[in-house]
Amino acid sequence: MSQPQPIKLIGAVPSPYTRKMIALMRYRRIPYAIIWGEPAAVLADMGIPKPKVGLLPTFVLPDDSGQLQAVCDSTPIIRRLETEYSGRSVIPADPAMAFIDYLLEDFADEWITKYMFHYRWHPPEDIDNAGTLLPLYHHVDLSPEQFTQFKSYVTERQVGRLHVVGSNTVTAPVIDASYIRLLSAMEAHLTEQPFLLGRRPSAADFAFYGQLTQLVGFDPTPRRIAHATSPRAVAYTGLMEDQTGLEPEASDWINCDDMPETLKDILKEVGRVYAPALLANASALEAGEDQWEAEIDGSRWTQQTFSYQGKCLQWINAEYQALSQTDRTRVDRMLEGTGCESIIIQ
Repeated sequence: MSQPQPIKLIGAVPSPYTRKMIALMRYRRIPYAIIWGEPAAVLADMGIPKPKVGLLPTFVLPDDSGQLQAVCDSTPIIRRLETEYSGRSVIPADPAMAFIDYLLEDFADEWITKYMFHYRWHPPEDIDNAGTLLPLYHHVDLSPEQFTQFKSYVTERQVGRLHVVGSNTVTAPVIDASYIRLLSAMEAHLTEQPFLLGRRPSAADFAFYGQLTQLVGFDPTPRRIAHATSPRAVAYTGLMEDQTGLEPEASDWINCDDMPETLKDILKEVGRVYAPALLANASALEAGEDQWEAEIDGSRWTQQTFSYQGKCLQWINAEYQALSQTDRTRVDRMLEGTGCESIIIQ
């Protein structure tokens, strides 16, 4: 019997989304082959056009006609893998819990990544750490001259892009406080169960894990904060790396009635910081404004407007609208009092 061909993907060790998808495929026992490199260069060698927006990781997957193409964006790729590979699903069978999973995955991909980018390029120690290591992850055999030039280029470019995620001297305390609150909520939650939605990992777990690989394992400042605030989150990050030995059962998912208060506390952080950001970004998009401004956690937050975050809000609502009325009511009950209610368009 022939073995299935491994899925090829192109990524980088310091990319939280690359780590998210590698761990997910490892858990689902989906054969894969990771190419460490720059997607544009690798795709050119393969004779495959690069995507309109290059993201890490970039998957090489067949289209409807069987032609290989470059595919990005981890969330829809996870759903595609659910349809193409059976067993060990990372999407809860309960539609209401699947919505919570989708919301938490989106929060990790779009807000927890702000912690990562902020800490990587804001504190001087972290800037030097990232500036030193990122070029070497790209090419470990760089000459000393190439390394010096590459470090300077990467550092200047990335520090100059901090504004893209809203990181500045005004918002830095907001980001710090949000990171510590989330870690504290995870510390409490992980005393109840080993994963976000029960005793088996969901898509949201892999999204959280991907960001935490950087916050806990790469950047010095958030690593110190994590060790001081949530040793359980640190351990969780290490354990999530390889869950191939876990044999999940259908009963391992929690249900709405059994949802621990600690999970609601995590959702409260989503409602406290991510919900107002989504809404302000959507308003700016509708008004045709290049920047949005909002009060987040009692502080003024200004950031570039992004169409992708506008789509995130639309997709969250599409997931909600796809639920039955009964399941919407169950979701409403879970979100009540978290602040996440504001992003649901009734």
